[in-house]
Amino acid sequence: MNPEKLTIINDDASTSFDVLFNPERYTLNKGVQIAEIAIPGLDSPVLQFIRGQNEKITMELFFDTTEFGMLEGAKDVRELTRKVYELVKINRETHAPPRCSLYWKGQLFSFGSSLYSQCIVESINEEFNLFSPSGVPLRAKLNVTFREYKTIEQQLKETPKHSSDRRKVRILGRGKTVSHLAGEEYNDPGEWRLIADANNLDNPRLVAPGTKLEIPPHSKGTSKTALSST
Repeated sequence: MNPEKLTIINDDASTSFDVLFNPERYTLNKGVQIAEIAIPGLDSPVLQFIRGQNEKITMELFFDTTEFGMLEGAKDVRELTRKVYELVKINRETHAPPRCSLYWKGQLFSFGSSLYSQCIVESINEEFNLFSPSGVPLRAKLNVTFREYKTIEQQLKETPKHSSDRRKVRILGRGKTVSHLAGEEYNDPGEWRLIADANNLDNPRLVAPGTKLEIPPHSKGTSKTALSST
């Protein structure tokens, strides 16, 4: 029995198509963006997490039309690959490429451990390697990268964030002040005194870059909270 074909669904247009041959392999890529904070006198920079990056799946898709003949009546393989190319074309209604979903072996093809599987096609590289005597391309290989798509609401549901009523530790970066930290943590630079008092700072303006500072809970009624680093 032949294995079920990988199905690509254009969610915006509610259309779908099967690939001609299932990919032999695929690669999954996930990364994060890290900033380096240079502190004079330290052996290496302090690393600060900035944000996560989308997961990506890259696979090779093969298309072949030689079964229709290679001479008279040869079928242009681009009639098949054009469906994939439509996924990087701008939608006239949304002004963006369409979102799509992948189904394989009868189930939704997910990105890693993600609960959501909508994606967009980030890039396509097409290679033609067989032609009819009249120059009609008959065989093609597409290297396609799918990039996961999540809304803000989906991401917050998947990874809830703790609020400012959690005690934590921050490292003061170059060019930053205690007021900067108060603005980032409490959305109010004027709350710098909470941080100054928690760290026994006589002069908050003279804190050296690289200093670890405890960020106390903002809510006055908060009970004991765990100390965590960020």
